[in-house]
Amino acid sequence: MKFSARIRAYYQLTKPGVLYGNVITAGAGFLFASGQTINWWLFVATIVGTTLVIASACVLNNFLDQDIDQVMSRTKKRPLIAGEVSGREAVIFAILLGVSGVVVLYLWVSWLVVALGLTGYFVYVVLYGMLSKRLSIHGTLVGSVSGAIPILAGYVAVSNRIDLGAMLVFAILFLWQMPEFYSIAVYRRGEYKAAKVPVMSVIKGIQSTKRQVLVYIILFTVVALLLAFTGYAGYTYLVIMMSLCVYWIRLGIISLKTNNDQLWSRRVFRHSLIILLAFSMLISVEAWLP
Repeated sequence: MKFSARIRAYYQLTKPGVLYGNVITAGAGFLFASGQTINWWLFVATIVGTTLVIASACVLNNFLDQDIDQVMSRTKKRPLIAGEVSGREAVIFAILLGVSGVVVLYLWVSWLVVALGLTGYFVYVVLYGMLSKRLSIHGTLVGSVSGAIPILAGYVAVSNRIDLGAMLVFAILFLWQMPEFYSIAVYRRGEYKAAKVPVMSVIKGIQSTKRQVLVYIILFTVVALLLAFTGYAGYTYLVIMMSLCVYWIRLGIISLKTNNDQLWSRRVFRHSLIILLAFSMLISVEAWLP
């Protein structure tokens, strides 16, 4: 295999889509807590360390999910399944990434961020990847905990404490992931069923999943707007987020009446990405907004 192809294979092991999404939220949490006074060196150290730790968890998750990835069409071309990287090489790569990330966070950020990073790592790899994802319909709840830790870590890197603002941004990201993943579970229901992964749409059915999606969208809306009502965000944030959330709720309501589940679930998923991007951008520049 050519060197460039091998580098690309190792890069794909880090699940770039998942990695970048989490790193963006970590950066947003950092900038939100910083206000108008940004320590750029601390920012770089936080992002580099966080990126390495998350990448390590993603590589290890790829290693553990080989049996599932062989069945699902969207994952059959992953490097481990395609034989581009061996299992031993993937594990060594994950260890190197994880140790490097922890060292960076410990030396240049704080022990509290290290503790949060390791907690998220354990939840994602062990509690989610090895256990609940395979054994329980509630695996998404467990996975959402790890997915909400990067924004918390970014915030705490600045504040060095877990205050109300930290708890709110954590809760917002936690709740955002539920309708986002459940919508994926609807339009990829067949793949999850074939892989014997007990997601909501497989165990409880699509209609039940639709109701859960709407409930979590409403919960997300309430907590997201609390950021403004508690004084952490201003009117610009409130107006934009309220508009986006109202439309998301509308999609959820429409879904209960439609039979085109593929179209609906993809629309809910795409809008969830818009919401995440808008939320991250808004809190990143909140200190300069009215």
